[in-house]
Amino acid sequence: MTARLTAVPRLLAAPALAVLLAGCGIRATEVPTNFGAAPSRVQCSLSEPDVSTQAARGLPVQVFLLCGSALVTVDRTVRVPDGAADSERRMLVAQGLLDQLATPPSAAEKEAGYSTDVRDGITVGGPRPGDPEDTLRLSTAPAGLTSYALAQIVCTFSDSAAAEGDGSVVLGGPGAEAPRRFECTDEVRARPGSTEPPSKAVARE
Repeated sequence: MTARLTAVPRLLAAPALAVLLAGCGIRATEVPTNFGAAPSRVQCSLSEPDVSTQAARGLPVQVFLLCGSALVTVDRTVRVPDGAADSERRMLVAQGLLDQLATPPSAAEKEAGYSTDVRDGITVGGPRPGDPEDTLRLSTAPAGLTSYALAQIVCTFSDSAAAEGDGSVVLGGPGAEAPRRFECTDEVRARPGSTEPPSKAVARE
């Protein structure tokens, strides 16, 4: 008799537990969960300042790296000689930013999920006759860059002393094609792989 009475609460407890789990959003019939720990998520942030990227003294800048399929800013420095003229300074900053974008992320940045799609060896020069005075001409045509690399370069330049600081930058390539004004938008920063920086023709001088 005692065994039967004890069994009744146990039988009642089973459906009650199922209702409780369902109320918490947990289903009793879900797939097994004994497959080990869930994969770690990309952090996209550094827990501490990366000493290796701050060791060299220079002009503090920010560049856009890739992390979690989006663009994220990281701190860098570029070397600009004291007393450089404004036009020379602008070119030095632009080249320094390109070099930083092409530099592989540090060990700490890789651990946090950062990467770059900008390849080493790209150089930048000033405007040609007829170009707007703020034109930056790359040794690789913008159309020849990957969507990720173009987004990194456009967003990095447009937010730096290499551009006018209005969220856009005028870029051209090594050929005779006319330069275009590219914009760094919220959509580009969020989805650089599928959303290329919008661009428009600029008036020739």
